Amino acid sequence: MNQTTPLTRLQVVPEGAPFTDAQRAWLNGFLVGALQLDGNVALSPEQSAAIVGDLAAADDDDDAPWHDQTMPIADRMKLAEGKPLRRRMMAAMAQQDCGQCGYNCRDYADALAARTEERVNLCVPGGKDTARMLKALHAERDAAPAAKAAPDLAASAAPASAPGRSRDNPAMARLLSRRLLNKPGSEKETWHIEFDLTQGDLDYVVGDSFGVFPRNDLGLVDQVIAVLGASHATQVNGKALRDVLRDDVSLSPSPDKLFELLSFVSGGALREKARVLAQGGDPDGDAAHLDVLATLQKFMGVRPHPEAFVEALDPLQPRLYSISSSHNAAPGRLSLTVDTVRYLIGRRGRLGVASTYLAERAAIGDDIRVYVQKAHGFALPASGDTPVIMIGPGTGVAPFRAFLQDRGATGARGRNWLFFGHQRRDCDFFYEHELNAMKGAGLLTRLSLAWSRDDEKKFYVQDRMREVGHELWNWLADGAHLYVCGDAKRMGKDVERALVDIVAQFGMRSTDEAVAFVADLKRKGRYQQDVY
Repeated sequence: MNQTTPLTRLQVVPEGAPFTDAQRAWLNGFLVGALQLDGNVALSPEQSAAIVGDLAAADDDDDAPWHDQTMPIADRMKLAEGKPLRRRMMAAMAQQDCGQCGYNCRDYADALAARTEERVNLCVPGGKDTARMLKALHAERDAAPAAKAAPDLAASAAPASAPGRSRDNPAMARLLSRRLLNKPGSEKETWHIEFDLTQGDLDYVVGDSFGVFPRNDLGLVDQVIAVLGASHATQVNGKALRDVLRDDVSLSPSPDKLFELLSFVSGGALREKARVLAQGGDPDGDAAHLDVLATLQKFMGVRPHPEAFVEALDPLQPRLYSISSSHNAAPGRLSLTVDTVRYLIGRRGRLGVASTYLAERAAIGDDIRVYVQKAHGFALPASGDTPVIMIGPGTGVAPFRAFLQDRGATGARGRNWLFFGHQRRDCDFFYEHELNAMKGAGLLTRLSLAWSRDDEKKFYVQDRMREVGHELWNWLADGAHLYVCGDAKRMGKDVERALVDIVAQFGMRSTDEAVAFVADLKRKGRYQQDVY
């Protein structure tokens, strides 16, 4: 009687291959299925080496040149042309490694390509452009033979974790307090939010982010139900429609699936308009501003069934915020620094769902679903003796307040230099008394400020950097680590450009050499960014 070797014992990947035991076991199993091998097949060492070599070559992505938050998606996709499918999927993402999807960008792409993750709408910062591109690439994946969609060697679904350690398994935290950070006269509305973590037994390290599951505004929910012509109590998946729309689905922006649904239940010109919108078109020039309510109003009188309507909406995603406190300084407590988003489209006010939830809809004492998102490459240096330079205008100061608290609580002896800026000193100087007290105590070695609306000429943190460029270069020459937090598209780019100029001028380098120097700082972990 012939005996067959069990699949679990088939060794496609040789023992000497440069993988961990877990990676080797996973890869053996994947290749057995992808190559349709069975237990009677024995690969020679040369064949095994060839397979591993091909996979290693396919994994070479030239350090992902598209991994730049400031680069438009069209440019990222151009750079990824000819790359394996999983790398083009990565290029489609927002390139922030924010963790909001439950992965970093590379691992999310690998999981999609490996078929261990089917949700293509998790990249919140990427918005519709990313969702549409991933949908197209997803279809390309499904049309290809399984062996052509080989995932990264270590790709897998997001690992299971303890409560509060991932978006898929949140914990509860109690909202303790909130206070407005702006003074009268400010054009902004920024809140300091405090949470009690003790009931969820959560902890964190500085540099981590905090995921908050918000609720939609009930006023908006009721308007949607009214235009839909439904009842608040209509049952959808065992819940009242009002509760589903408040807690479970996103009401902005309108997903393509909603336009597809409207095309099915309408006719004539409305059907054609919905089809064009579903395909990414903009027949009336308003597509960028169509949230769910505006879409229903645009197709007034077209009333899909509530269950089909809910099915066409995207899930309500958690929002991530930089943590602005240190667990070492205040165990069991956590704070955020949150800009409230409010704006007008036509005559209708729009709200940032999470920011206004934290600022006004959540009551003090409420328990909120939350999780801690571990940072990807944004952390204090291992040695407390290392000097740090922190550049964080506006709410970008959040992680640096945490850094300073942590350096104080742990007795770190390294020098600390903070660049902070906003619109007006009199009303937008967040944590002024705290920062001045840290400076007076010697914890904050230098505090460099920039106010963009106090004078006729706008003045930003990158302008202050240039003014003190010689000293900044000296800190870098002494081994300082430099951190940037805030807007990626403008501030992040401007700060990096200023840094290159400072290195060129005071480091006596050509522009190309200065660019290479800054790139080397990034490779060594001495230049870290938390930009969005």
